[in-house]
Amino acid sequence: MSRFISLLAGCPLPALSFALSSLFTVSQAHANAVNINTADAATIASELKGIGLKRAQAIVEYRTKHGPFRSADELSQIKGVGAKVIQKNRADIRTDGSRPAAASVAPGKGSATPVAPVKR
Repeated sequence: MSRFISLLAGCPLPALSFALSSLFTVSQAHANAVNINTADAATIASELKGIGLKRAQAIVEYRTKHGPFRSADELSQIKGVGAKVIQKNRADIRTDGSRPAAASVAPGKGSATPVAPVKR
């Protein structure tokens, strides 16, 4: 990074501005939406913050045993996946491939309602 900055020291302002905006864009592009019902453990671990390979494997095992997740909140059934991790990743978690996994929110409360375990 310091080598990159030293290269930019002699650049005109527009080039410097473009380079810095490109650097910012690359750092923001890490997280991609991931369908927790279809992704493999390696993809889940690499795309979701706070989810390592061990937890990602537990997510895959859970959905194999219990069926597909209906919401991001169901991830709380996985040991080590708490509300903070779910909230941090909510915008990137998909259950159907097209939109973020819905949050269970009580009307007018603004906070997530706990989801009961899925029994099948």
